[in-house]
Amino acid sequence: MLKDNLIMLRRIHGFSQEDIADKIGISRQAYAKWEKGLTIPDVEKCSLLAGVYDTTVDGLLNTNNEDGIGMIPTPPKGKNIWGAVTVNNRGQIVIPKGVRNKFGLDGGQRLIVLSDEMGMALIPAEQFEEQMKNALKLMDTGAENEK
Repeated sequence: MLKDNLIMLRRIHGFSQEDIADKIGISRQAYAKWEKGLTIPDVEKCSLLAGVYDTTVDGLLNTNNEDGIGMIPTPPKGKNIWGAVTVNNRGQIVIPKGVRNKFGLDGGQRLIVLSDEMGMALIPAEQFEEQMKNALKLMDTGAENEK
C-alpha cells in the first residue's frame, strides 16, 4: 500500500517528513497525511516522489509481502525483487517464472554463480563468457602497448 511504501522508503533513505515535503514542494502536514493514509498524492506528486526515492510510480503504489520476510522495500529503478526461493536438499532452487520469462531462461541453460559478502547473483553463462573474452582482449591490448 502507498502509505506503507512512503514510510519505508523515507526511513531507508534517512529523510524526515519535512525533507521530503521540501523536495517535492508541499507542506510537511500534507506529506504526513499521505503516510497516515488520510489522503493520497496526485499523479504529478507521485512522479516527484518516485524521483526522490529512485523508484517508479508503480513501485510506490505496489507493496510486496513475502512469507517469512514481511514487507519488502520497493527496489530502485532498473532493479527487481522477485521473491524468495527455497533450496532443496540437493542444493537446487526453482527460479521464479517472472525471472525466467524476463531473461529468457530455459531448462538446461548454464548460469554462472557470482557472490560477495551480501549474497549471490546468477548470470547467463554466454553473457559472462563474452564479457570475460572482452576483458582479456583489453588486457592483451594493454600489454602490447606497454612493449
